[in-house]
Amino acid sequence: MKVVAINGSPRKQWNTATLLNKALEGAASQGAETELIHLYDLNFKGCTSCFACRLINGKSYGKCAMRDELTAVLEKVQNADALILGSPIYLGNVTGEMRSFMERLLFPLVEYTKAPKLARKNIHTGLIYTMNVSEEILKKINLNNIFENNEMMFKRFFGEAETIYSTDTYQFNDYSKVVSDMFNYEEKLKRRQEMFPKDCEKAFDMGVRLTKQY
Repeated sequence: MKVVAINGSPRKQWNTATLLNKALEGAASQGAETELIHLYDLNFKGCTSCFACRLINGKSYGKCAMRDELTAVLEKVQNADALILGSPIYLGNVTGEMRSFMERLLFPLVEYTKAPKLARKNIHTGLIYTMNVSEEILKKINLNNIFENNEMMFKRFFGEAETIYSTDTYQFNDYSKVVSDMFNYEEKLKRRQEMFPKDCEKAFDMGVRLTKQY
């Protein structure tokens, strides 16, 4: 089976990427073939509302007609058995690149008809989020609503979806070089050392679950 992970962070070796790699390790432990794709390596746009995916008898009905560096990625996802998305939270939502990817992937599957004909493909999906805010603030600003909405969309189109997240993450290698005196550096480092390994275990277990369902 094939598992594709999409990194919606500009960083390739930090929190989000680390959790994605752990999830892929979990999938690989069950014999899955895995691939990690970094969205920030690609030159692409979000949906341009061309509606070629809606045209009657159109060649691109049900799939994005745009041709750019995301096109091959969308094809890989459609041929995958499981999909894992990872994104840091920027200004209360996923990154712009991740949102653009989701638009291109999911909007063509929204049919404007009372007689839909696009068969839902069974692609088990894992959603991973990283953020600087604490669990308390996450709930206070209703980030859970965003997570639930995204999970609902993937369940609608791909059948199964689950979510994990890592809060109060360690953002920099050296806090002394960054204007960030609202944080206690020692507490941040301690949480990084104590809690992030547990988040990595959760990501690994997610990868195992996504593949065991097949």
